[in-house]
Amino acid sequence: MPEAVHAHNSITLLIHKTTHKDLHSMKRIVLLRHGQSLWNLENRFTGWTDVDLTGTGIDEARKAGRLMLDNGFDFRLCYTSYLCRAIHSLNCVLQEMNLEWIEVRKSWRLNEKHYGALQGLDKRETAAKYGEQQVMLWRRSYDTAPAPLSADDPANPRFDPRYADVPESELPLTESLRQTIARTLPYWLCEIMPSLRQAGQILVVAHGNSLRGIIKHLKGISDEDIACLNLPTAVPYVFEFDEGLNPVRDYFLGDDEQIRKALSLIHISEPTRP
Repeated sequence: MPEAVHAHNSITLLIHKTTHKDLHSMKRIVLLRHGQSLWNLENRFTGWTDVDLTGTGIDEARKAGRLMLDNGFDFRLCYTSYLCRAIHSLNCVLQEMNLEWIEVRKSWRLNEKHYGALQGLDKRETAAKYGEQQVMLWRRSYDTAPAPLSADDPANPRFDPRYADVPESELPLTESLRQTIARTLPYWLCEIMPSLRQAGQILVVAHGNSLRGIIKHLKGISDEDIACLNLPTAVPYVFEFDEGLNPVRDYFLGDDEQIRKALSLIHISEPTRP
């Protein structure tokens, strides 16, 4: 039986050891946050800034791939964002699983929440300036967005060629979680979920907030309680669906104690930086 991990009083996450028998009886989507990025390590707001993985992040992604391989997962379709920390994490996973040949679909709609004018700033320095409570509202609340980038800021995504086919009116200069969900959820409902019926197993490698929005939808987490949910880097989070594509079970895959440790770190505090 799965073991419960209480991330918050009203949010229950599970740890489960999957059997090969399980894998053939249910449709599954695995959500995976990318491995540690350079700005995760430096404790900076990242958002749509295209920051790559650290060596630790590469190792985390490879470990996730080996874990899914050892537990019998066998994907034929993957999704990821336009940002290299997610793309490179997916590449590491597929290398470990000997699945580099399968189809990968990329969408800007799976990008991280846009942190606006906060992007690149040190989180601790920002908290010292504006207060811990305000920073937590920007980071975790449902409705509060940071100050936007200016229209002529070089970081405005309209200047980035990867978004050339996206209408400028849809490209954010900042986002709340609500706004992130508004662009992510239609892609989930209209592209990813319909593909599950034929694919059987799908891997989605994306970002903390784009995945939080999907989890909020799947688990029916309230606008208030979603502030208490964060995801550790590169820990597979499995959702199982019945034949009607209704979610029936969800759990983290991996070692019980390591997952508890990762969850406790991200819920209690940010890691101390040298």
